[in-house]
Amino acid sequence: MSSATKFLIGLAALCVLLAILAVSSYNRLIGLQQATDAQWAQVQNVYQRRADLVPNLVSTVSGAANFEKSTLMAVTEARASVGRVQLPAGTAPTDAAQLAAFQQAQGQLGSALSRLLAVSERYPELKATAGFRDLQAQLEGSENRIAVERGHFNEAVQAYDTAIRSFPGMFFAGPMGLATRPYFTATAGSETPPKVQFDFNAPAPAKP
Repeated sequence: MSSATKFLIGLAALCVLLAILAVSSYNRLIGLQQATDAQWAQVQNVYQRRADLVPNLVSTVSGAANFEKSTLMAVTEARASVGRVQLPAGTAPTDAAQLAAFQQAQGQLGSALSRLLAVSERYPELKATAGFRDLQAQLEGSENRIAVERGHFNEAVQAYDTAIRSFPGMFFAGPMGLATRPYFTATAGSETPPKVQFDFNAPAPAKP
């Protein structure tokens, strides 16, 4: 066998290996991209579940006599602001600013709902109703699901971002139009548990 023939055989084998590597990398990157999109859909689902509770919660709470109107207004406005955040349909966001705006709007709604539940402690007749207790339990369940799905989303993004920055994915990500995707970040101050005083009817301590 001539040296030229050996060279051609070796070149052909190298081309086959490169083709296999390219196909394998392509399939892996597409799979990771779809995983982030699927997890993003889960995040949107749990946030939507919480938003869907707001009208019934506001309606139930507004029936309490003298309930703080400013608290109800804050919840309603926060829910509306969530709907004004525009994100790409069907895919996880690639723009960190877009995700930050989405997270900020959702955080404002979460804070407003927490305030509403805290204020509700001043109304024993409201807390005693089965409808309110059910909505409160659903809301708490939604908050737990949001935390879980956000964590899963960050894990999916980490796997995807690592793949397109590592060998050999780094050579295929650009031609495939794949860009890194941002993470959810912890809300400032979230590491400190909020101090909520529920005994609003307790008498003030006597002055010395």
